[in-house]
This record gives sequence, C-alpha cells and structure tokens, in this order.
Amino acid sequence: MVQVYLIFITNYFPWLTIVVLLPIAGGSLIFLFPHRGNKVIKWYTICICLIDLLLTTYAFCYHFQLDDPLIQLTENYKWINFFYFYWRIGIDGLSIGPILLTGFITTIATLAAQPVTRESRLFHFLMLAMYSGQIGPFSSRDILLFFIMWELELIPVYILLSMWGGKKRLYSATKFILYTAGSSVFLLMGILGIGFYASNEPTLNLETLTNQSYPAALELIFYMGFLFTFAVKLPIIPLHTWLPDTHGEAHYSTCMLLAGILLKMGAYGLVRINMELLPHAHSIFSPWLMILGSIQIIYAASTSFGQRNLKKRIAYSSVSHMGFIIIGIGSISDTGLNGAILQIISHGFIGAALFFLAGTSYDRLRLLYLDEMGGMAIPMPKIFTVFSILSMASLALPGMSGFVAELIVFWGIITSQKYLLMTKILITFVTAIGITLTPIYSLSMLRQMFYGYKLFNTPNSYFLDSGPRELFISISILIPVIGIGIYPDFILSFSVDKVEAILSTFF
Repeated sequence: MVQVYLIFITNYFPWLTIVVLLPIAGGSLIFLFPHRGNKVIKWYTICICLIDLLLTTYAFCYHFQLDDPLIQLTENYKWINFFYFYWRIGIDGLSIGPILLTGFITTIATLAAQPVTRESRLFHFLMLAMYSGQIGPFSSRDILLFFIMWELELIPVYILLSMWGGKKRLYSATKFILYTAGSSVFLLMGILGIGFYASNEPTLNLETLTNQSYPAALELIFYMGFLFTFAVKLPIIPLHTWLPDTHGEAHYSTCMLLAGILLKMGAYGLVRINMELLPHAHSIFSPWLMILGSIQIIYAASTSFGQRNLKKRIAYSSVSHMGFIIIGIGSISDTGLNGAILQIISHGFIGAALFFLAGTSYDRLRLLYLDEMGGMAIPMPKIFTVFSILSMASLALPGMSGFVAELIVFWGIITSQKYLLMTKILITFVTAIGITLTPIYSLSMLRQMFYGYKLFNTPNSYFLDSGPRELFISISILIPVIGIGIYPDFILSFSVDKVEAILSTFF
C-alpha cells in the first residue's frame, strides 16, 4: 500500500494514460445499464467526466512545473514493434490549457443535454468517446498516435450528427465526414513522409522530429499538406463551408463540443506541427496566414449578419473569431502567439455558451429563424440577461476574455519583427474593420430575438424562463470568461515559456 501511495504522489503514476482512456473505457460500461435508465446513464456519464477532469486538475496542479518548457508527465510504452509504434504521451504549456478546456466543456455539455429518449446509452457513450478522442491529440508525443487520435473523434461526431440532428442531419453529417476525413489523407501522407525521411526505420517521436531538418522544397510540401488538414478543421476560408451546415443541424450539446474544442484542434495542430516541426516553411507562409486571417474576420462577420438561422449566425461568428488565431500564429511574435493561445481558450468558453443558449431558446420556442422571433426578453428575462452578457463577451467587451485575447493579438501584430511597418498598419486596419462588424451581427441578433412585440403562435407553456440547471451551466461558463478577462496571466502563465522555446528557432 505504501508503494502504491508513493507511486500515486510521484510523476511515475500514468496520469495521462488514465486521463485519456478513462472516458472511453468508462463509456463502454454504459451498455450494461438498463435501456430505459436515462437519468442513471446521464449522471453516470457526468460522474466519469468529473472524475477525469478532477484527475487532470490534480495532476497538473501537483506534478506540472510551469517554468519548464519541456515535455512533462511523459509516458512511453512500446505498442507495435513492427511499425516502431509507441504509446508516447506528455504535456507542456501549449497543451495544458486545451486539455483542461476539453474536460470542462465536455462535462458541461453532458449536463446541458436534455434527457435523451432515443438510444440514450449510445448518445452518452459517444460523448465520452469524443472526450477521449479530443484529449488524445493534445497529449500525443508520437506523430502517428496524434493521427489516430485525430481520426478517433470524427466517428462519434458523425454518429451524433446523423442520429440526433435536425431535418438535414444526414446531409450535414456526410459533408462533415467528407471534409474532415478527406483532409486527413494529407495529414497521414505528411506523417509518413516526415517519419520515413532519410531513414529506413520510421521516426515518429515529436521530440526527435523537432530537431530534424529538410530540404527547402520538401519542407514546403510537408507544410502545405499539414496546413490543408488543419485549415479544414480550424477552419480557414474557403474550406469552412462544412461548419455552418454542421452547427445548423447538430444537437446543441454536440455544437458545444464542436465550437468549444474541435475547432481548436486545428489551431493546436498548426502550432504543434507546422510551427514547431517546420519553422522555415512557416516563416515563408506566415504572411499569407496573416492575409487569410484578416480576410476571414471581415468575410465571416459580413456573412454572419446575413444569416437568418440563429445557429448558423453563431457558427459564422466562430469562423470570424478563428481569424484572430490565424493572425496570431502568423505574426511569429511571442505576444501574438500567446494571444492566439488565449483566444483558443476564450472562444472555447464563449462559443460553447452561445450554442447552449441558442439550444435552450429552441427548446422553448421550436424556432431557429431570427425573423420569426421577437419579444423574448419579457417572458424570459434570465435567458435574455445571460445571452446579452455572453454576446458582449463575443464582441470583445472590455473585462471579458475576448477583449484581452484580441488585444494581445493586435499587440503581437504591432510588435512583430518579421513585417515592415506599413504591412503591420495595413493588417491592423483591415482587422479593425472586422472588429467593427462584430457588434453589428451580435446586437442585431439580440434585437431580433429579445426586443419588439412580435407574437408567437406557440403555447405559453413553452415560455418558461431559465431553470436552475441552465442557470448553473451559464454561470459556470461565464465565471472563467470574466476571470480570464480580468486576470489573463492565469492562462498565459501556462504557455509563455513554451512559446519562447518555439519562437527561438525563428530568431
């Protein structure tokens, strides 16, 4: 017992393996539950998510050194000898934030799901399988394991979309899998190319690959392959068209996971693989990323304003906010990259919250088109208040996480040593235009939903205001949004040393 306790309080305990495998292993037991035990299944799923989140938090609090940019809590187990394939996982300052975000949003999304009457066991198993599939890429230190985890989370999303979506769910699910699985071919080709380069034995360890160099033309080819894959997932225009359709048809619990975590996997891959493994190619492509990011902010914000569907309007706002992440990554400055990482966390909370509130509104009104809504503020003042506050957070109101993340990205553009002054002024000016468009679609959305005197052909029984469960979920997400806005160093302290280590290869 003493030996077990000593292993438990040291870094030799397989923390990350348990964190990655517990959700899908625990989810497998759901099929042993009675078919009609919906509440039992739901609370069992929430307990698994909570235990995993608490284990993650404990491991990070007591076994992670913030001032160490190297990989920590490493685990390395030989898996398949023939392929030289290892179960190799670990974390650093770049991955700790997304992993904690994944645990938090998955727990909240599971709690947010209304009692699922159709195939409840399968629904909650898929939520837990998606949890494991999303933590996996953030903790993988083997590039082939990264690919396997990257693909693992696609299957639960496809089934969740095709079974619990709207009227066009099969179309949306098919479009989603064609875009994301199709783009993964380029990821696999890039991994095999990097792994077998200049060696008969594959080199799949990310630590070893970080120190690998390639001919300029070959590095550019690898970079474009990886960029295409991550551009679909992030998404970067014009590869974004799967996102509005998917969000428009998905159950709002699925939307919370898509907006809160899945999009951020693309940004993480862009930093972890494109920046860290292929720095020379990234230096060449970074101006184009800055241009694409600026265009994306304006294009998606303008398109969002024209959307009649509430969920599609929020989806296009997510595409617009992803533009700041692209600009931060392309700035090649420690401030800009830290701002991009902060925006990953910030939008993870805000995007998930907005889709949750859109779902709660739909549960009451059975309406998704904004021109059919109006006057909701009087019968539903609590939903109106929370929706208004989080919309303000989305449009970067000072004191909220969105403001400080976008401000740091702007500061990263200005302080970047790579670009000329005129280029920085032009990028800043174009991006500022996009920021001015954000309040237009956000405030018009609030006006169409909550103001006016439009009458609904809906029974008054649907006009129930937010209940204790919904208020708890909204406040749980709102607290970190305000907390990060007031004290962003809490998040930045995770990544600042790792960002310096990544950028040291550029200067």
